[in-house]
Amino acid sequence: MSIKIKSLAAAGLLTIAVGGISAVGAFSASAATPAPPNIAVFSAKFGTATNPNFIETVSHGVAKAGQPTVLNRVSDSYPGQRIIGHRGGLVSDFYKAGLVSAKVNQHYGSLNAAQLEYAPNGVPSHLCVGLKATAYQNESLTLQSCDTPRTTVWIIDTADKTAEGYFPILNGSTTDFAHPYAMTYYGDPSHEDAADKPIRIAHLLNNPAHIDDNQLWGVLKK
Repeated sequence: MSIKIKSLAAAGLLTIAVGGISAVGAFSASAATPAPPNIAVFSAKFGTATNPNFIETVSHGVAKAGQPTVLNRVSDSYPGQRIIGHRGGLVSDFYKAGLVSAKVNQHYGSLNAAQLEYAPNGVPSHLCVGLKATAYQNESLTLQSCDTPRTTVWIIDTADKTAEGYFPILNGSTTDFAHPYAMTYYGDPSHEDAADKPIRIAHLLNNPAHIDDNQLWGVLKK
């Protein structure tokens, strides 16, 4: 694996996201802002910051609404792994912009959040990793318009992070705040059918102290 990757702190995901928050709470991007690097989300169950092994990938590299995201082995060249920051800020900023609910802001307003956009061959698609509908148990992660509120916002749950620096990633449309809907992976991404096995969301269990590895994630810049 020759890919060059750098470990990020949880807040680093937002540092490299495109655009800043204006005084009125809308998102804006400066013409002088350099193109963001690729962002790689990896599972703590199958890798580490030093060797992530598998990262979030758009299934078969197809840029269309409804296309699932999966875990695939890290690749230098596969366009399905070209995911960049679209918007970033505090959850409270997303609330001001109308992208998360008042209840989500009440519970998570001080945490960081981001939208992640698919950019095959470096070209933004305006399709972000999200959900087709308000979060429900075992719903698949898919590409959706980046303008879609709530379901395309991902919250970095540092309140439940581990000593190793891994953390749950919550969907911004969650309606359960005791066990919010979090990114979850079932199965083994090394199997032949992994390209068709989507990442899902499920109720976060055993939080905060004993969260299973399949609900803990890390973020890398590459």
